Amino acid sequence: MMVLVTILNPSFIRPSNLMNLLRQVSINALIAFGMAFVILTGGIDLSVGSILALTSAIFAGLLGTGVPPFLAVIIALACGAVFGMLNGLLITKGKMAPFIATLATMTIFRGLTLVYTGGNPMTNFSDAFSYKFIGRGYVLGIPWPVILMIIAFVIAFIILNKTPFGRKTYAIGGNEKASIISGIKTNIVKIKVYAISGFLAASAGLILTSRLNSAQPTAGTAYEMDAIAAVVLGGISMSGGKGSIAGVLVGALILGTLNNGLNMLGVSSFYQQIVKGIVILIAVLIDRKRNK
Repeated sequence: MMVLVTILNPSFIRPSNLMNLLRQVSINALIAFGMAFVILTGGIDLSVGSILALTSAIFAGLLGTGVPPFLAVIIALACGAVFGMLNGLLITKGKMAPFIATLATMTIFRGLTLVYTGGNPMTNFSDAFSYKFIGRGYVLGIPWPVILMIIAFVIAFIILNKTPFGRKTYAIGGNEKASIISGIKTNIVKIKVYAISGFLAASAGLILTSRLNSAQPTAGTAYEMDAIAAVVLGGISMSGGKGSIAGVLVGALILGTLNNGLNMLGVSSFYQQIVKGIVILIAVLIDRKRNK
């Protein structure tokens, strides 16, 4: 894809555009990493976009009242984890299907965001350097959001491939009944998995808020679809138990390259949706044929 777009528009391969591409990918990748944990257990989380919006509004509100950026970041991330844990509790203790539980919380969290913000964007709430750095800072010429994405990827890779928690995550998605018989506390693992998803969605929200210098009540709309698309493109099975976090990163890069490339080629946003859907279908069909 990168070679094709570069042939059609050589400006695509410029370092400035590639850095911009990676910065754009970082937000979706963070959400997709959390979604990967959830889907590996056989679940789904439709609330990540709403969690992103609500934690962004909380973050902006805290900064607006004079709370130091570092403390505001910690509180917002903790809220994201708590919102994710609520999803996990509804699914494990409430015995609700993940689709239904997260569909309900998606609506609730979005409503809370609209109530908290009054339906209006929150702007001009901080001029602190540390706040601006989250979404607009650079380290050795590399955007800070890209570095955060790499750090999150490395941590997620280690957790899923080198720890007992990661093996339990795969085991539950592979065969939950066998996991229970093996002594795995599946409910606790699921709650933790949804907490991770909420935490990473909140992280993406902080980056987006800092980058735009605004907390939008409609932020994160349909982000859950892009995250699921990245996970599917990355080869993780929607039934759980199969796939890798490295594939998810590749999936996020594919979507980012597709969006950026089509924009540079001047393709209408209406057609972009069609192309994105076709690419996802082709990738899934190829993956299923390969796995068969």
